[in-house]
Amino acid sequence: MPSLTDGEIRRAIKRVKTTIKETVLIDGEGHGTGRLVLVIRRMPTRVTADWMAQQWRDRKRVKKKLGAYPSMSLSEAREVFARDYGAAIQKRRSIKIVRDVRPGTVEDLFAAYVAHLKANDKSSWNDVEKSLNKVVDTLGRSRPARDIEPDEIVECIRPIFERGARQMADHVRSHIRSAFSWGMKSEHDYRSKSERRFRLTYNPAAGIPTEPKTPGTRWLREAEFVQLYRWLEMPSTPVHPSYPRAVQVIMLAGQRVEEIASLHESQWDSAERIIDWSKTKNEKPHAIPVPDIVAELLDSITPNEFGWFFPSAKDPSRPVTPGTLYSFIWRQRGTGVIPHVTNRDLRRTWKTLAGKAGLSKEIRDRLQNHALQDVSSKNYDRWTYMPEKRAAMRKWNLWVTRLLASSQGTIAA
Repeated sequence: MPSLTDGEIRRAIKRVKTTIKETVLIDGEGHGTGRLVLVIRRMPTRVTADWMAQQWRDRKRVKKKLGAYPSMSLSEAREVFARDYGAAIQKRRSIKIVRDVRPGTVEDLFAAYVAHLKANDKSSWNDVEKSLNKVVDTLGRSRPARDIEPDEIVECIRPIFERGARQMADHVRSHIRSAFSWGMKSEHDYRSKSERRFRLTYNPAAGIPTEPKTPGTRWLREAEFVQLYRWLEMPSTPVHPSYPRAVQVIMLAGQRVEEIASLHESQWDSAERIIDWSKTKNEKPHAIPVPDIVAELLDSITPNEFGWFFPSAKDPSRPVTPGTLYSFIWRQRGTGVIPHVTNRDLRRTWKTLAGKAGLSKEIRDRLQNHALQDVSSKNYDRWTYMPEKRAAMRKWNLWVTRLLASSQGTIAA
């Protein structure tokens, strides 16, 4: 059968406009296995012309829509049919499960990976997206992801490292590596909603060394703890009022910065004096009774219209980010009005001072939701330890209120 022409298609559409009869135009040969067809139908208000891949399986005709004419031209329809369906039909695979076989681009890979993080409620998706956007144009948005070589990634990261942003360079490396790792696993993952297959044979970022990690050891001594807390009560610089209070809660409760920063009114039970997170960094639910000093602080705050205790100054519909809290403190460190401290230092400080207050290592681990790796804790123990947590927080509350009330910022032994 001869190949279709645009003129033949236009004439067929005109004929269908004056009749009710459906017309099927066949492009070229292919009888018996499969072929490209154009199905023209008259609808109440218009005439439709849809490109279909047609296949015979088990003596039944199967069709799958490719696109609509003229949005998809004759040449484009032939290209898509040959590229995505021709080989599948020859192998007698069902065209119902065939999808676009073009290898995904770098942009496709990065976008699909970020979408995967969002779909799984990973709080890091926004940082990952920003990080990948720094290099997507350098690598080439429209290049197939499978063509990327390790040296290209190295040259993308090198300028970030050379301008002194060593941690950022390592984060970009980590995010690129994770995106390619996800791309390799998603190839045959039926749960993946990505429209592309990436045909990756290896991870080009896998061999790039990480930035050496220096374990933090900094923690605030009692006098420094009091100095920072008092400054947060009356900051010497203009600052959004929610930021100092967020840092105070972090200091007093010992929780992860991102969990306090994103505290929502639905997570706070004022009557029971409990903060309850349904999902945390280690993928486990977590609930803590807070000391009285924290409960009073939270009850003094009116969540905004979106329910956030600590909303962002720029976008009240979102909570403040950990990075913003870090920057707010970091900008004051050089002035000498507060001690040098990072977000993680505050969590380490609580761990240390709570130990000094008499809380056992086990209960401090449970209060801070640190993963317990013994078999009993991981697989068998389902006790909430709420009574033990309450008793520990009462002891901590007594100790820290005495510390904050002391004039020297110390407690006598």
